[in-house]
Amino acid sequence: MLRYAGGVTKRANSVLPLGRPADLGAAIEAAEAFYGDRDLRPAFSMGPGAMPGLDEELERRGYELVDPTLVMTAASLAPWRGERVRIEDQPWADWLDTWWAVDGRYESGLAHAARVCAGVPAWYAAYEEDGETLAVGRAVPQGDTLGVYCMATRPEARRRGLARTILRALAHHAGTGSAYLVTTAPNQAAQALYRSEGFEVAARYHYRVR
Repeated sequence: MLRYAGGVTKRANSVLPLGRPADLGAAIEAAEAFYGDRDLRPAFSMGPGAMPGLDEELERRGYELVDPTLVMTAASLAPWRGERVRIEDQPWADWLDTWWAVDGRYESGLAHAARVCAGVPAWYAAYEEDGETLAVGRAVPQGDTLGVYCMATRPEARRRGLARTILRALAHHAGTGSAYLVTTAPNQAAQALYRSEGFEVAARYHYRVR
């Protein structure tokens, strides 16, 4: 599957290898042409379902291993303590600005990022104080579990437990007993927070980019 969303995030702009092609070399070259036509570097998402040998073949072709990522899951979530958190079913301007201020790695791609966020039903949470949005998060309902994305806290508001508050508020709003999220392997602070909330590593993946 060749995914494209204006170049915003590797997840939405990378190859998801779902099966075993009859001609692996030709399949890789077709992916390279697809992303080359869109002025993007070809990227492959290498998760547990990737075909055996693909990672080694991409390495042989000069693809670099980047962004090792952890998938963390929790069977149950801690109760929300009732702090005031704004939750909407669409992102609003201050929510987007706060998220982009922390995670805006894509230069002028905010419009594309907003479109990606709003592509599926989701809830958007924000902790607001004195008219300022200090922390945000996004949750996507998926059956009896919840996918948590876009967790971001402004630097000046960190170490106040706001990310924990956002996480619990989203879980309470969704009414689900389990959740999953992803975080980069080097982000030890985020992993410590999520482990304290009951999340454990369930899988790992990385990207191959050339």
